[in-house]
Amino acid sequence: MGNRKAAEIMSEAQSGKRMLRALAGEVLDRPPFWFMRQAGRYLPEYRATRAHAGDFLSLCYNPELAVEVTLQPIRRYHMDAAILFSDILVIPDAMGQALAYKEGEGPQLEPVRSAKDLDRLETGRITEHLQPVFETLKGLRKALPADVTLIGFAGAPWTVATYMVEGQGSRDFANAKSWAFTDEAGFARLINMLVDATTEYLLAQIDAGAEVIQIFDTWAGALSETEFEKWCIAPVARIVSNLRAKHPDIPVIGFPRGAGAGYASFAAKTGVNAVSLDTSVPLEWARENVQSDNVQTSCAVQGNLDPLLVVAGGEGMLREARRILETLGKGPFVFNLGHGFVPQTPPEHVEELSELIRNWG
Repeated sequence: MGNRKAAEIMSEAQSGKRMLRALAGEVLDRPPFWFMRQAGRYLPEYRATRAHAGDFLSLCYNPELAVEVTLQPIRRYHMDAAILFSDILVIPDAMGQALAYKEGEGPQLEPVRSAKDLDRLETGRITEHLQPVFETLKGLRKALPADVTLIGFAGAPWTVATYMVEGQGSRDFANAKSWAFTDEAGFARLINMLVDATTEYLLAQIDAGAEVIQIFDTWAGALSETEFEKWCIAPVARIVSNLRAKHPDIPVIGFPRGAGAGYASFAAKTGVNAVSLDTSVPLEWARENVQSDNVQTSCAVQGNLDPLLVVAGGEGMLREARRILETLGKGPFVFNLGHGFVPQTPPEHVEELSELIRNWG
């Protein structure tokens, strides 16, 4: 990966951290690994910590406890990276949109569905409101082993907007799409607000110690080709550009989940250092169209084991993990899942998978 952005992070990669080396384009004997939702309900120690915190949002905003749950999987499985324990919806919370997490129902927000509704949102309190998150990052930089990379993150504007408009999770995103189709200028105002807020948030994360940034566009797959360009690629490209203007050495991973063939366009147009592949992306296709030096804008890839294979465990999990390692490990690669761990994941299966990767090569 002989491009400019790879060269810019090479000095940091010299630290020997596998994660940074892979994101700088280096092909390693054994790829780095971490897992989305690696801290979570599948771990008994997490459940105990969350019970102590009282509720999910309180846990996100308690630096001492958030550091603890971030470290829990590192202690067990010795991943090469730790991802900040937080949530993508702290941004609308910081903007003043009422947010609550109800057990068994997920996040519940007071919907914003018109340009008029946007007037009640505030964009001047992002850094102040999210100080606990930055304190968590500072604590993690002190507590993490020297060879473990610290990942900060945020939700992409489109995905965060869907929750803000729908008021909760959705299957068809009817309200968000209707607004975008019938009042493009009004919806663009919301997206622009989120680009600015997310940029401010991620810059502060970097200042607090984040060494890598991942941008989650969980619902990118709900968009048509035209809308994908407009509401996924363009906003993420602006955020990446904003981050790179101040921190050219900080690598960015994009995760346009469900984008299919759009992954190649996303990688080429956003300027990310790596893309995280969802479970549906064919490995050979990703190697030839995203990871390969033969394409115009190649980048590292991350992924993409099915989380439910880790629930099942056994030879099926290990066989597919080997196939991923063999196929994508020939280029710059970070082993991960195609999405996050689910609560019913047996911890011993995670240990078996981690051991396979640690001993690879």
